Amino acid sequence: MKTIQIGTLDKPVSRINLGTWAIGGGPAWGRDPAKQAEEECKSIATICACPEVGINMIDTAPGYNFGNSERIVGKALRQIGRENICIVTKFGVVWDRKGALFNKVGDTQLYKNLSRGSVLHEIDQSLERLGTDYIDVYMSHWQSVEPYYTPIQETMELLNELKAQGRIRAIGAANVTPQQVEEYLKYGSLDIVQAKYSILDRGVEQDLLPLCRAHHIALQAYSPLEMGLLSGALPRDYKPVGAQIPKKWFQPENLPRVFDFLDQLRPLCAKYSCTTADLVLAWVLSQDEHVLLLSGASKPEQIRANARSADVDLSADDAAMMRELAEKLDQ
Repeated sequence: MKTIQIGTLDKPVSRINLGTWAIGGGPAWGRDPAKQAEEECKSIATICACPEVGINMIDTAPGYNFGNSERIVGKALRQIGRENICIVTKFGVVWDRKGALFNKVGDTQLYKNLSRGSVLHEIDQSLERLGTDYIDVYMSHWQSVEPYYTPIQETMELLNELKAQGRIRAIGAANVTPQQVEEYLKYGSLDIVQAKYSILDRGVEQDLLPLCRAHHIALQAYSPLEMGLLSGALPRDYKPVGAQIPKKWFQPENLPRVFDFLDQLRPLCAKYSCTTADLVLAWVLSQDEHVLLLSGASKPEQIRANARSADVDLSADDAAMMRELAEKLDQ
């Protein structure tokens, strides 16, 4: 497994990371509550499989089914050893106190709140769920907005305090604009930025990725498989569920075109002896050596499969050809 160094973390991290939004389950994923115990066992087994394939960074958040993802990660950590894993968790999305309106999950309203008191409460809760006394990367989940706006300067002051106390070891920010990244950098070290990036969604390449490159900030790409659409495992008559339903590429006018695109990749899959998922994940990795892939999985066989993409060494010509095919979908 290829690795890179991030900030002042005490160990290099794998370029393939496990994302645990789906592992949290709940209404966002249309899961059957009656199968919760069974799904949790699979999820813990998935996390425990990570060290076997060289994956040592796991991403979670309180907002993933109201703390359930963090609790499951915590249970797995007790089996595989805290020292073997770099944990990314987040702050700023709450449901048990007020803030700026965000979205709803099922019948529960979520809010954005990055105030000092709220974040201090959040980190205590996260540490308890995870069963640890420190977080490797503490990351703002979404950025602060009115009427509960907290300046980035105040957020960074608190994060620097938590870092000095040893409660966190590196600082991250998700869903940020280039201007917000520059604001973070005024007040301390920003080690990692998380943003949506896939072969179908290349918006970060315009400004955000070059900015991260210039400041030696790792970019952690989420949804590189577009919530499973690019996995190559979905049938052409697939009906989106849960959080997939409103997404651009799952719309009825777009789905057939995406399946056509995947069909065009088949010769490359044969050339590299890999799956469609391997190929599109390898494409994202090939765009910059400091890009990390946040790969969602809820079964051990899925994370083992996703780890293979780090071994696919795409040629520059093939990567360019894949980009050209993807760009035609935007026309």
